[in-house]
Amino acid sequence: MSCDVAASVTLWLAAVSANPQAQSENLLRTVSAVAAPTSLAREPLYADIVSRAAALKKQVERYKAAGGAMPDLDGFKAKIAALSELDMKGHLDLAKRGTDGDLKCILRGISQDLPKKLDEVAAATGAAKLKALTDMAYLLNDNVEVITAPPAPPV
Repeated sequence: MSCDVAASVTLWLAAVSANPQAQSENLLRTVSAVAAPTSLAREPLYADIVSRAAALKKQVERYKAAGGAMPDLDGFKAKIAALSELDMKGHLDLAKRGTDGDLKCILRGISQDLPKKLDEVAAATGAAKLKALTDMAYLLNDNVEVITAPPAPPV
């Protein structure tokens, strides 16, 4: 499956659900059959991705708790850009290894989606900002879980 098709399917599954929790569960079900072994999460590049995504998710949760106030938006933007680059690096690493799974495509999709979600967060105000922050939190959570989730048998 090409990366564009895998990314499209993943985004479509997330979009068809009105329930954000179900969006995350749909993505995890999609990924679970092809998730990387947990040993991959121990490799420095992937551990760094997991660590940064988890820290950024906590930062997003603080923004949400503060009603969407983002006093360090420039710093947040830089951290999201760095994570996006790491996700692409992970995609390229897995492609170089000849990995025939969807994880490499999902990492590419997340890499491409992070800047888009960031633009939505930066442009939004009021309730729309809280929604955009919620969407960003789900994307960051997915970034962690696609790497750390143990493989599961196909459903």
